[in-house]
Formats: sequence, C-alpha cells, structure tokens
Amino acid sequence: MKPDKRWTVKPVDDEIVNQLATSLNIQPAICRVLALRGVQNYDYARLFFRPELSQLHDPFLMKGMKRAVDRIQEAIEWHERIMVYGDYDVDGTTAVALFYSFLKKNYTGELAYYIPHRYREGYGISKQGIDYAHGNGYTLMITLDCGIKSVEMITYAQSLGIDVIVCDHHLPDAQIPPAYAILNPKQNDCKYPYKELSGCGIGFKLASALAIHWKQPMEEVYQYLDLVATSIAADIVPIDGENRILAFYGIKRINESPCLAISTLKELGGVTKALTVSDLVFVIGPRVNAAGRMDDARKAVEFFIETDPEKIQVLAAALHSDNDDRKEVDKSTTDEALAIMHDDKNMWQRKSTVLFRPHWHKGVVGIVASRLIDHYYRPTIMLTSANGKATGSARSVSGFNIYEAIHECRDLLDNYGGHFYAAGMTMAEDKVDEFIERFEQIVASTITPDQQVPEIEIDAEIPLTLVKPALNNILKQFEPFGPANMKPVFLTRQVYDYQGKSNVVKEQHLRIVAHQQNGAIIEGIGFGLGEKYELVRNGPFDMVYNMEENEHNGTTRLQVKVIDLRRSQ
Repeated sequence: MKPDKRWTVKPVDDEIVNQLATSLNIQPAICRVLALRGVQNYDYARLFFRPELSQLHDPFLMKGMKRAVDRIQEAIEWHERIMVYGDYDVDGTTAVALFYSFLKKNYTGELAYYIPHRYREGYGISKQGIDYAHGNGYTLMITLDCGIKSVEMITYAQSLGIDVIVCDHHLPDAQIPPAYAILNPKQNDCKYPYKELSGCGIGFKLASALAIHWKQPMEEVYQYLDLVATSIAADIVPIDGENRILAFYGIKRINESPCLAISTLKELGGVTKALTVSDLVFVIGPRVNAAGRMDDARKAVEFFIETDPEKIQVLAAALHSDNDDRKEVDKSTTDEALAIMHDDKNMWQRKSTVLFRPHWHKGVVGIVASRLIDHYYRPTIMLTSANGKATGSARSVSGFNIYEAIHECRDLLDNYGGHFYAAGMTMAEDKVDEFIERFEQIVASTITPDQQVPEIEIDAEIPLTLVKPALNNILKQFEPFGPANMKPVFLTRQVYDYQGKSNVVKEQHLRIVAHQQNGAIIEGIGFGLGEKYELVRNGPFDMVYNMEENEHNGTTRLQVKVIDLRRSQ
C-alpha cells in the first residue's frame, strides 16, 4: 500500500479573490484558482487567458546577447567553422536542433552539432568534444543547455583558440566560466525580466536576437516553437510568464503545423487527439530521451532536423526501439528494487533509501529512484557500476534538499552535482557502505515530519453541484498545465456512493459514482485506489480530484479523476 497523503488547502488572499469575482463576473472558486497563479486583477487575467507573442521580452535585454550576436555575425563574415554543442536530454537536443536549423538557413559555411555521449563523456562540455572541435578547425562553439559550470573546459577551449558562447539556464556557481559571452538570465547581474526559460528557450532567444539583427520576420524563429514547447514540458520548468506564452503557441503549432519529427512521434505514440503538455511529457519526451539513455543522443538531433519523410521513419523507429528497450529495463530494475525493499526489513524504518547493484543500467536509475519514492516516500539514491566506480542518481521528496545532503558526504565522493530535488554522484565502490550510513544519518537528522508524508495541494473546496461542463470549459482555458500552473485540484466533502454503483476495476482501480445529499451526481475514476473501495461503500467520504473529459464512442462527458479519498470527519 502506498503511503497516506496529507491534504493542504492552499492559502490565498480573499480580497484578491473577491476583486476578481467582481471584475470578471465568474465563480469565486475559479477566482481562487486564478489568485493562486498570481493573477491579481482584470488585466492580469486577460494576459493569462489570452497570451500573445507580442508579450515576449526583447532578447537584447539579456546580458551578453549583443556580444553573442556580434561574435556570430563576425564568424559568418569570416567563414569560420561553427559548432553547436548541447546536452543529451530532451531540452539539450531540441535546443541544438532549433539553433542548428536556424543557423543552417542563414549560413552556408561549415556548421556542425555535437552531443556528448552520456556514459563515455558525461554531462556538460567534455574534453573529447573540445578536442573534436579543435581537431576539425572549429573556432566558435555555441553551447546549449550546458556550459555555465564548465570553467575548466571553457578555459581549455580558449587555450586552443576556440571562442565559446554559453546558452544555459542552470544556476551559475560563484565562479563564472571565461566564455566569450554568457546568456543565462540567472546570472546575478542579468536584468532579463524572466528567469525560468528552458535551455531550448535560451537558444530561441538567441535565434530571435539574430533574426532582429538580420531584419528577418519573426516567423523565421516562431516556426521552431514546437521544439521550445517540447523542451518546456520535458524539462519541467515553470509554465508561467514567458514560458506560458512559448508553451501556449508551441502546442498550438504542434497541433496545427508541427515539424515532421513531432508529427511522426505523435503517430508512433498512437495519439489521435490534440496533444497537451502531458502528451509531450509522456509520449514525445521519453522517446527522445531514450536515445541518450540507451544509445547515442545524436540520433535525437538528427531526427529533429530531418526533412525527408522516408529517412525520418527510419530514425523514428530507432527512437521507438530505444524507448521499448528503456521501458523493459526500467520495469525489470523497478521490480528488482521493490523486491529488495520488501525483503529487507532493516530498511523499513530508515528515513532514506540507497540501493546499489552493479548490473543495473545507468540510463534508468534516476527513473527508478522516482518510482521507489512513489512506494517508499523518502529521499532515494540508486547506484550502479560504471568504469569501476559506483555511480547513480538521487531523487528527493517535497521540501527536502537532497543536493545539500549529498554535499555533506562529499569527502566520500569522487564527483557529484545537481540541485534541490535531483542529483548525481560517483564514488569508489568500497565507499558505498560508508556512504549509505552517512547519508542516512544526515537525512534522519534533518528531514522534518511533514517532509516524510506526501502532500496534495488543493486549490479550492467546492460542492459537487459546481462540477459541470460550464466550469470545466473555463478551466480548460488555464492550459497549458505544468509547474506553477498545475491542473486545478478540488476538494469535496461529505460524498456518498450512489446506489452502490461504485466498484473496483481490474482489481486495482476504483470506478466511482458519487453524490451529495443535495442531489448532485458525478462519475469518476481513481487509478490505483481500488484498496479504498470499502471506504467509499461505507461513506460518507471526502474526495480530492481534477475534472476531465472522457471521450468514448464519439461522446464526450465530464468526469472526475480522483487523486485521493478519506473518511469524512
């Protein structure tokens, strides 16, 4: 049984809610959801519901942009060899595909792209990549979704006569690399108004600046918004501010005139309806990521820039095959890890999970760590063996800084890096046992009781009488959903099973037909909630849920997707 969850109704300024209800003339529940997303008045609401590309910020507001544009212009005029260098994940490969494709249309000189091999070279700018650039006469390297922490490697590139323009969105360290230009709104002295662009988003801004410099119509850059939206979804950056505009129009392009690559993946994934952020995360993203996880991420860039329909089918089949391999390895590793946890009673009382098996595939350990958190809600590290070292990925729970906990064990590590909720590390295999105990001591002494219980954040409490198509039609205008604008979560109390019609489906899912005593009735599904059937049958119960539309045999009807249930107090 998965861990119980705590329910938190998010606090909001009632005065703002009342002002919105008056000015917009809509349900207070909707105004509450808007206020929780930072919408404070009518003008904010108009921009939220009707985003416009004209609201995008001037790319030249970003520190280093003019210097970057001037250097690229110089490279073009002098027919220098230019290399576009990116990370091996979805954000990095879409960024490289976008910028390489844009530059290719505007430059007839020597242009190449480079993606480091995940296992042979690792994350960031590699020595192998710089040596390749130098050996082949490339004198300008433009990095995308990486580079801000590569002080040593960029110094090395400089020593070989290679200028580097860094386009990155990760948080800079105290020491900034000696690049020719750095585009990163998170630099302390960068006045760019929006700080949460994806790596591909930074590449989009550089392309936008070049289009302005060359006096081109912005459609020359907007045609790549499908790639930007894919990066925003897959890299889990906030979908607010400028990202909301980019995602909104990127998804619009995906559903109206996508690039050949995305339309092919949509077809392969069996998606026949309009794509959403969720589809980008669960259908498109995994197939692109699988290239780097299971083989070579260059395939992903090659796929995104290909325009020949026959060639793209071959590339898509390769990505699809990589993803099938990834899913198989993912499942077997998850099953093995869960069995280890189930059989080792000494681990049940721990505050952290660290598992090490030399045969596990490095490409899936991060995914599996996240799956273990679904079952055992605590900071989790999965380690495997590579090149004679123990190496792996860490994932955290809400509110717990796993990077800091790993930092406290740094004397046991050869290398580590990451951020609040995810990190990676490498250590000698004979240090693993000591690391497991040290990490457990640190987690046990710093994690709070609340951080040990998964939390469901609730936007508003409403009666079932409000769960109607009219309300859902307004909620659909909140899309695209994602971090900083998650699909609204509602709470309804004192709900009963309707005439004994609720039942368990496929032994694990809960089909609900619920009503309140005021007569309102709603149907819904609770995936994985079959174990709570008796609670429903013996109501009353409280229910936390999203609203969604269910399409069946050409008919669309409103239902609820139940997130959690508990007995009414």
